[in-house]
Amino acid sequence: MPGAIFVRTTRGAPFIMLCDRRTFLLLAAFVSVAGGSAEGETMSPKSAVIDDLSREPPVSAIGTRWQVFTDRVMGGVSNGTMVRESVAGRPAIRMRGDVSLENNGGFVQIAIDLAPDGKAVDASAWQGIELDVFGNGEEYGIHLRTEDLTRPWQSYRQNFRADPQWRTIPFRFADFVPYRTEAPLEIRRLRRIGVVAIGRAFSADLAVGGIRFMV
Repeated sequence: MPGAIFVRTTRGAPFIMLCDRRTFLLLAAFVSVAGGSAEGETMSPKSAVIDDLSREPPVSAIGTRWQVFTDRVMGGVSNGTMVRESVAGRPAIRMRGDVSLENNGGFVQIAIDLAPDGKAVDASAWQGIELDVFGNGEEYGIHLRTEDLTRPWQSYRQNFRADPQWRTIPFRFADFVPYRTEAPLEIRRLRRIGVVAIGRAFSADLAVGGIRFMV
């Protein structure tokens, strides 16, 4: 039996797509990674805190959920896990995995939406994002997504090294670099933050102990 997916185009006209089960699952995964919200549905965050790990995992302090994604949703073979545990004396969201470049893959990611239902937030009151991290000495990326991005591979990016000690790393919005998009970063339409092991074959082990907007 074919499945059906209800799709709304950028012009607002809905249509039904019929597909077999395998195509249905692939498209569902694409929608999960790409996400989106209706244009204009933005809100201002009530505080600078995005997650201080004060709630039961995987729920963040703002009520959205941490999720783990790998390139398997696009045919890759990387593997990854996400757990809540104590790392060097403090609670953390910990991402582990093996990044593989086989089958055009190459990423493991943990990500958090900034508002329920994938809606956007207006982060223009802040200068950037601070991340508390503990890692294995490897280089990772922090990726932002906004409502302006329509493809799952598009983002705004910065890289950082996660040393085996707790550090707070600041990321100014002005320093994010667009990746495979010509749209400028519009922080009034910010939707998702991802912490990513990407681009080369290596073993990822990264803990996030807190994340907040930066004054």
